[in-house]
Amino acid sequence: MQIDDMEFASARRELAGWQGYAWRTGAVAFVLWHMWILLVAPVDPTMARAVHVFLGAALGFALFAPVATQGQGGAGTRVPWYDWLLMIPCLLVPLHYILDADGIEMRSFMGPNWQDIAVGSLGILLVLEFARRTAGFIMPLIAVVFIAYCFVGPWMPGILFHGGIAFDQAVVELFNNNGVLGTIVQVSATFIILFVTFAAFLTASKAGDYFNDFALALVGRARGGPAKVTVISGILFGAISGSAVANVVASGTFTIPMMRRVGYSRETAAAVEATSSTGGQITPPVMGAGAFIMAEVLGIAYTEIALAGLIPALLFYLANYIHCDLNARRAGIMGLKREDLPRWVDLGRRAYMAAPLILMIVMLVMGYSPFRAAATGIAATIGIMLVTFLVHRLVLRREGLVAGVAGAFVELLQAIERALAGSAKEVMQLIAVCAAAGLVAGVIGLTGVGGRFANMLLEVAASSEFLAMLFAMVVAIILGMGVPTTAAYAIAAAVVAPGLINIGVPALVAHMFIFYFAILSAITPPVALASFAAASMAGADMWKTSMIAVKLGLATFIVPFMFWLSPALLAQGELPVILQAVATAGLGVFLLACATEGWMLNGPLALPLRLVSGLTGLALMVPELWTDLGGLAIAVALLAWQHRSYPATRPAPRAA
Repeated sequence: MQIDDMEFASARRELAGWQGYAWRTGAVAFVLWHMWILLVAPVDPTMARAVHVFLGAALGFALFAPVATQGQGGAGTRVPWYDWLLMIPCLLVPLHYILDADGIEMRSFMGPNWQDIAVGSLGILLVLEFARRTAGFIMPLIAVVFIAYCFVGPWMPGILFHGGIAFDQAVVELFNNNGVLGTIVQVSATFIILFVTFAAFLTASKAGDYFNDFALALVGRARGGPAKVTVISGILFGAISGSAVANVVASGTFTIPMMRRVGYSRETAAAVEATSSTGGQITPPVMGAGAFIMAEVLGIAYTEIALAGLIPALLFYLANYIHCDLNARRAGIMGLKREDLPRWVDLGRRAYMAAPLILMIVMLVMGYSPFRAAATGIAATIGIMLVTFLVHRLVLRREGLVAGVAGAFVELLQAIERALAGSAKEVMQLIAVCAAAGLVAGVIGLTGVGGRFANMLLEVAASSEFLAMLFAMVVAIILGMGVPTTAAYAIAAAVVAPGLINIGVPALVAHMFIFYFAILSAITPPVALASFAAASMAGADMWKTSMIAVKLGLATFIVPFMFWLSPALLAQGELPVILQAVATAGLGVFLLACATEGWMLNGPLALPLRLVSGLTGLALMVPELWTDLGGLAIAVALLAWQHRSYPATRPAPRAA
């Protein structure tokens, strides 16, 4: 089964001939225009958002077929006539904003004219179709339900009742700066497209391959080495991708067969890949696209979001690594042979491949804007590619100076073109889901249902704050099951976050709580796209894969509740308190993994001890002094008992 590297996407066309050339040219121009207005010459924000959404939609209608087709040629290699017709209104919508920007701004106070209503209606329909093609039926269906709610509110019961919205008011409000062209698309048109472009350049420079080789050299010989390589690779490659399915597709073709060769089952290999790939969306410095939306909504620096996400991401991957180790101990799975691993000397010679990512991180920490940091990273990547091409031609192939330099520049231009076109291809779905999520956010603001939902959460919290948090978790996961995680976070944040803030949860904690569970929906049954994609690549059972993935990611289902109880796990507070929380949470993650795997150190863990280990792990993950001291005492006793029962010198029994 072929896996598309975009969540819930319909069939993607492989355009050929002049149409393929025209699409690549348009895609390159699209990305370069964004870089120009972000870094050199800013333009009116509303006009920029309109161009971003609807030129993106025009490119999307060319690239994505209306439905997946069977038979030879798949989705086809040419754009059919009806999609050419569909592109025309995509060009007319931004033209309306370019030609009448002052009039549109004036009418925002005086009331819309018929052109505003026509453009808004047409734009909403185009966004819904754009989202359907790139993100599946669920996202536009949610948007349609919310739009309908504008008009059926007078007949709705309880907290869903409102007085109704006039058609012209609804269209204009849902399309303009409070809806489609609002804050969520503003983030897509700025932060997201620039960082996706940076990731595309890193991929073009083979930095992803370098990170995989580095992980292979680092832990490939360890017990269960290939699975641990997948975890380390997820940290390194996931930090520049921020898309679970893209990570699965990019690394799964390499890691899943490697895990299978040393003895991992199909389901376990697929689950390790899916879980590690999902973790990339919560891994700084890039994280998922939702993190940029969070920074914009909260009005805080993105570096603060990245810093807050650092400790939970480390705990997530620590849990993954421990699970892989325990699974390997139980099954007697060894690592790879030395001759099958990359040499450290060769990796040292290629260490410059990581320089752009390191440079970007340093600039973010030093306080430079994300735009400047990403642009500098792109420039550094281009410089590295040029030097690599020159060395290859002049030193290895011993070409003449003129021929070598000319050939290197041609290669560089081709690589830049591939990176720019590739970034446009990858950002299509993000544009569509951000625009559709803007519709939902617009309805919530227009009808006031968000405030009433917040009041309902307050009533739940009056009996139990934990139940309110549990309810928020369920909403985020359910929304994420049907839509890409960026949209799941955006919608859940609009619906749930105000209520959590009203019950006293700090704004950053509330949004991070929702963000994590929206992302974990990628491995949570019944619709766990990352798990399904990895299972298809491994030829594994999808449901078993999903359940194993949930077990591997169990710690991350618990961590959000822990940083709700104490923000120390979000790096908030005094340094000693943060260090204590990290140390005890790390031990708690280990004990939870032992409980779920049924194995500790060198032998199996009896059922009563599994319960003790799990409860002790939970106690240690609560950032409180007394739970830490009690948990630490029980953990030491449990480890001592297990070591005495199964010393290292005794052959480890295999699992039944």
